[in-house]
Amino acid sequence: MFKKTWILAGLLCTGLAACGDTLGEQAVLGGAAGVGAAAVTGGSVGSGALVGAAGNVAYCQANPGACR
Repeated sequence: MFKKTWILAGLLCTGLAACGDTLGEQAVLGGAAGVGAAAVTGGSVGSGALVGAAGNVAYCQANPGACR
């Protein structure tokens, strides 16, 4: 079960690579990936949403051509 949880969490985190075209889309997609990862790993869903959104926005803004 432990290994399956980490594999699933890793797959959910790959959703961060889906940037979105606007800043709002980037935040929503990252937040959704963060919520999913937090739910699977038993973490705080609110914190997961914040970290996921911030991480995706930061990544997409630093690498604008990586997601297209």
